[in-house]
Amino acid sequence: MPKTVAGHFPPYLQTVRYGPAQTPQSVMNENDKTGFAERLKSAAEAKKALLEKMKPKAAVIDPLFAERAALRAKEKADELTAVRNARAEARAAAKALADEIAEAQRLEAEAMAEAELGAKRGARKERKALTKAEAKAARDARYAARKARK
Repeated sequence: MPKTVAGHFPPYLQTVRYGPAQTPQSVMNENDKTGFAERLKSAAEAKKALLEKMKPKAAVIDPLFAERAALRAKEKADELTAVRNARAEARAAAKALADEIAEAQRLEAEAMAEAELGAKRGARKERKALTKAEAKAARDARYAARKARK
């Protein structure tokens, strides 16, 4: 059953409408009488088409991938070796500096111990010299007293 544009048109114009270019146009596409199920189906198809469009494409395998990966691995290993060597050198330098400081402290302690020992020896020699002088003075006094008695 054709749809009418308006009730007051003649019957031969009820199924056809003239557009701006004076060409006949269908008032409504009679073949596109779609139901709810058909609209759901077409929406699902459209959504499926969009998802297909968004799907990642098959990856193209790079022929130089393995070479670049090997080069990256070699560079990483070289960098790691360089860092390890630098750290080892820094540790060795720090150890050498610590050894130098410890040696300097040991020499300083030795020098102080030697100076203290020298001071003790000097004081002992001084005491001995005084004791010898006192003993000589006492001996001389006894000798003089003996001479005076005779």
